[in-house]
Amino acid sequence: MDSLTQAALGAALGGATLGRQLGRKSLLAGAVVGSLPDLDVLIDYGDAVANVTYHRGFSHSLFVLTAVSLALAFAATRLGKRWAVTATIPALRWWLFFWLCLVTHPLLDSLTTYGTQLWWPLEVVAPSATPLVFIIDPVYTLVLLGALGVALWPSTTRSALQLAASAGLIISSLYLLAAMGAKSWVELRAQAALERIDMASAQVLVQPAPFSTLLWRVTAIKGDRHAEMLIGLLDGDTQPQVELFQRGAALEKAATSLASGQRLEWFAGPFLRYETLTTEDDTLLIATDLRLGFPGFHPFRFALARWRGDRWVALSPSRQLPMSAQQRPLGRLLARIISPQPRLCMGDYVAPRWHLATDTAVCAVHHSGQ
Repeated sequence: MDSLTQAALGAALGGATLGRQLGRKSLLAGAVVGSLPDLDVLIDYGDAVANVTYHRGFSHSLFVLTAVSLALAFAATRLGKRWAVTATIPALRWWLFFWLCLVTHPLLDSLTTYGTQLWWPLEVVAPSATPLVFIIDPVYTLVLLGALGVALWPSTTRSALQLAASAGLIISSLYLLAAMGAKSWVELRAQAALERIDMASAQVLVQPAPFSTLLWRVTAIKGDRHAEMLIGLLDGDTQPQVELFQRGAALEKAATSLASGQRLEWFAGPFLRYETLTTEDDTLLIATDLRLGFPGFHPFRFALARWRGDRWVALSPSRQLPMSAQQRPLGRLLARIISPQPRLCMGDYVAPRWHLATDTAVCAVHHSGQ
């Protein structure tokens, strides 16, 4: 999640656990501690693929953060006399404060699409990603900020501060439960649509569209076929439209023979597209993470290798490429939340060479350039 949301979550947890003892200081302390795991963004691993796939790694490990919480609790207990609070805050409560503020950060991150390595250093386990919210979700964030606003009100007592922070945590958690229910409903609709195009056995990713849990994006991969759908909670009886693209599976073996390609496969699973890009000087092998972004403008595109004579030679370091799309469908996405009409064709933003087919006549016309 974004930094503001993580700080707000940490502040609410600080108020809920130490609000009676520290008052408003608990909110500040929680915001700082809850933001600590994201300091790994300051690390440059010297390689584009490494920078993306090692983010949310050791600093988001439940093992590491539990150990850090114990160390911080020990330090806070020892230094508590200087703050004149040792008598009212036992070591166990200090540990609970630090542990909750730290571990809820990666747990919330794991509810987005970008993988979170909860079990680092056990890299045999793929990064955790169970998308229930977009990386920026205004509803979730505003609930927490509203609770913190009440907690920070000048006339709010310490008991009321703790109650307000706790209420924010409860309501925001109920929102996540509602998102879980919405996702389950979308999965049922998506499965029926995939059966129509013989992709019932495809590997499927269901995630919220930007900024809202009212609209969901469905991505399915089966061999060289890449299916995309948008399904809204307000669609009524409108049948989901499925758009089909190819994903360059013929290049997958070449990509995964490279260390950077193997790392990407571990990080993104089957949700990768492969292509070649020819420039004046080189022919490059490109891998794109299809999970993140939106069809036509995915932010994580990597040049992995260059063609040399009769083989691919790994680029060292790999390079991250800019998004190629010039259009941005944000306005149309927001309109799509409210109604399935007019149709939003994701293929409008994807290069024609990737189009395979569509089960919707409207998008078929769009994709043909008519």
